[in-house]
Amino acid sequence: MFKFLKKKFKNFEEAIEEEVKKAVETGNGGAEAAADEIATAPESKSKKISEKAKKKVEEELRKSLELEKEIGEKKKASLTISEKKLEELMWDLEMGLLEADVALPVVEDIKNSVKSQLPYISRKNAGKAVEETLRKAIEKILSTSEKNFDEFLKESKKPVVLMFVGVNGTGKTTSIAKLAYRLKKQGFSCILGACDTFRPGAIEQLELHANKIGVKLIKHDAGTDPAAVAYDAIEHAKAKYKDVVLLDTAGRMQTNVNLMDEMKKIKKVANPDMIIFVGDALTGNDAVEQARKFDEVVGIDGIILNKVDADAKGGAALSIAYTIGKPLLFIGTGQGYDDQIVFTPDWMIKRLFD
Repeated sequence: MFKFLKKKFKNFEEAIEEEVKKAVETGNGGAEAAADEIATAPESKSKKISEKAKKKVEEELRKSLELEKEIGEKKKASLTISEKKLEELMWDLEMGLLEADVALPVVEDIKNSVKSQLPYISRKNAGKAVEETLRKAIEKILSTSEKNFDEFLKESKKPVVLMFVGVNGTGKTTSIAKLAYRLKKQGFSCILGACDTFRPGAIEQLELHANKIGVKLIKHDAGTDPAAVAYDAIEHAKAKYKDVVLLDTAGRMQTNVNLMDEMKKIKKVANPDMIIFVGDALTGNDAVEQARKFDEVVGIDGIILNKVDADAKGGAALSIAYTIGKPLLFIGTGQGYDDQIVFTPDWMIKRLFD
């Protein structure tokens, strides 16, 4: 998981460390020699001047030594990599991130954060210091993903209506079943709404999941109005005092105007408390662009990213929340009902650096 992105970060850390070693080896003794020169020069002159002048010189010498020591410590503490070499290393980092499917705005933010901190990184354990700088940059990126879904659910008026959107093949229907399973374990009563009346077998697939996890499914015949299914599911939930309604919608490409208009109609009828986009981590930047388009058309409030367990790059998980400014709520890590976990920045940071 995220092996490619992890390797790119490690390569950057090692490259910085190597350059620091070279700089130290070729620049030894500069500050120390300067300090020795200041220390010895006034000593010979002091014999030729009066006692009063001698004290004055000694005082000036003390100040000079303190200043030299401070300058020397700052020089030793900071990196001594040429601007040209630093630009080369930053370029390599940028290319590595782009190859890992990290979105360009995220790449730029990471570059700027790292570059602003590099001058203050200690020569000692430079690689570890660079890793810490990268960690902080990633923490800043992932802070967009922080939203407590469970608190939102508890505090919202019941029934809470969740509407799921996304393109075909991202695992949207399975994600709905996983979430319903999780909510049932937490003590919430759920209703599933089969609003995907277009795809052959979609209703049967959701019905199979509903039977397995033991929740009620509201469905109409294939080809009927999906907005009507959403309406009936919500009304049933109100009548039976259910806690959560999860609406499955037809997978559609963000470029299909007619289907996107149909989704707007479902939203208008259902008036959902949260619209959740379901994406596929393996599609990389495509997932980010899909989420952006769905957000423009209907507005999304959160994200579920599937197939993260099979994602060697990691760019989508790192980029998607930051790019569209909406939280990454859950990630899919397998096919079982328990294989959908709450996403936290710490979870990803540990897998990138530990």
